[in-house]
Amino acid sequence: MTYKIKEIFFTQQGEGTNTGKDFVFVRFSGCNLWSGKEKNRASAICKFCDTDFYGTDGINGGVYSAKELIKRVKLLWLSTSKQIRVLCTGGEPLLQLDSNLISAFKEEGFYIAIETNGTLPAPKGIDWICMSPKANTDIKLKSGNEIKVIHPQKNYDPNNFMSFDFDDFYIQPMDSKSYSKNLKASLDFCMQNPRWSLSLQTHKILGIK
Repeated sequence: MTYKIKEIFFTQQGEGTNTGKDFVFVRFSGCNLWSGKEKNRASAICKFCDTDFYGTDGINGGVYSAKELIKRVKLLWLSTSKQIRVLCTGGEPLLQLDSNLISAFKEEGFYIAIETNGTLPAPKGIDWICMSPKANTDIKLKSGNEIKVIHPQKNYDPNNFMSFDFDDFYIQPMDSKSYSKNLKASLDFCMQNPRWSLSLQTHKILGIK
């Protein structure tokens, strides 16, 4: 079993509950809501993605076996924490992240987090699940740790997720040319719906990856 990886890098999480914590990001190649090619963006289900997940040509990118991926993650872990924290993201990591890789990570004592669009069920063994649902999708993932809704999305009410079994609920302003307007809309929504908290992309504010 091999895994197509766009990039792997050490940084601090910039969004949501884990903001400020050290992680090795493993960005899986591919997504089921957009091809990653600009020529297909207009026809994609998710048109506002701000991440390059196409191919395997990013930093430390390539096709890895579980053993090779573990070795790379260990080499990149720069934190003083003894437990390695790995964040599986994409694209959509659940297109590739499987029980085999999760078991291999667990055997090494890794803490496993994911960021997913929620259209696929998650295997057992993941320590932290962040779901960022998108409009016009069929959500299969009904429980986890945090929901992070990019806001605003046309005809999409974040409160539809309040019945889901998650601990934290975040509104994150969409990063676009209308960011100031989106930030105001996000702040207004959180003030009117106090169960929701504001999430900012602090890594972009700080200028880190």
